[in-house]
Amino acid sequence: MPSTTGFTLWLTGMHGTGKSTYASYIAARLRQVGRNVEILDEGEIGDELWQGLGDSKEERSTIVRRLGYVAQLLTRNNVAVIVPCVSPYKTVREENRRVIGKYVEVYVDCPTEKLIERDTTGKYKKALSGEIPNFIGITEPYEPPTSPEVTIHSDTESVEDGAMKIFQSLLDLGLVTPDELKIITGKKMKANPLPKKARQPEAKPEKPGKGAKARPATRAARVAKPAAAPKKGAKRGK
Repeated sequence: MPSTTGFTLWLTGMHGTGKSTYASYIAARLRQVGRNVEILDEGEIGDELWQGLGDSKEERSTIVRRLGYVAQLLTRNNVAVIVPCVSPYKTVREENRRVIGKYVEVYVDCPTEKLIERDTTGKYKKALSGEIPNFIGITEPYEPPTSPEVTIHSDTESVEDGAMKIFQSLLDLGLVTPDELKIITGKKMKANPLPKKARQPEAKPEKPGKGAKARPATRAARVAKPAAAPKKGAKRGK
């Protein structure tokens, strides 16, 4: 019987790094083992979710939050959600991590000069000539993840090799089973032990009337202060 664990696989990276290619590859193989899979590709569902929004930082953040909201709904209903999205801002990606809970971040990296070389859409050339303003990676910054679950260098790694890194991470986090991966990859794979901070948290409910606030991950891992020593003469409880 196939596993019904839902999760969100969030692929971030600049335009043209191969995020959609990885999404399609992973989705096809998860469907082989009976998983319910949904791809939320920002390039395909924009008209339905954010038609009319522009490309300012605030509008881009709104787009990523909307994708995160839909991903969270699907994830909690046991769907494996794959989101190939530039999502250039770290604070908004971390918001989605907290809201979704079972969230795996994949950074698809590639040097900008390579992206310009292999660009078939002409967008980088237009951005460099000023025809496309506010283009991420050229005139607007892309903020790479500091501690993604997976980093793929798409200029040097094949799709198959990158996908194996993703599958290993899903196995390590308990989001897929060794039996599923034996069918998908033809290999017997073992989970690697993870430190506590790398384990997947459950999504926390939001307070009524308030949106999720961005918070650096380091704050969530504060060490509790030691209890104050009892005053002299005070009786200790048994």
